[in-house]
Amino acid sequence: MTIQRSLKQATESFIAGTNAFNADAVVALFASNATIDDPSTGHTFLGHAGIRDYVQRYFVGYNTATRLLSLKELAENQALARVDFTGDFGHEIGRLLIAVDPAGLITRIDADLE
Repeated sequence: MTIQRSLKQATESFIAGTNAFNADAVVALFASNATIDDPSTGHTFLGHAGIRDYVQRYFVGYNTATRLLSLKELAENQALARVDFTGDFGHEIGRLLIAVDPAGLITRIDADLE
């Protein structure tokens, strides 16, 4: 399977926005009713306000830099990104299960650490 442009673009844009600490750019990538579920934080983040909170707390707040290691398409609208996180917390490898709608907006990210 080849990664669909919208999946690849959404993933790369999410990483670029978080690396730039640009919460507005990140929020613009998401559908208004999107969800980020991140068990490593103990929280689920709902809608644009929740996504903004997630970026502010865990990317800006911890000076997090993310590097894409791999991207694998799992379904027409879903991909699994393996990422390298570094920041004030140290270093972690994580997985982002990303789903997009037909317009290419992110509808859900399930984040986890390896």
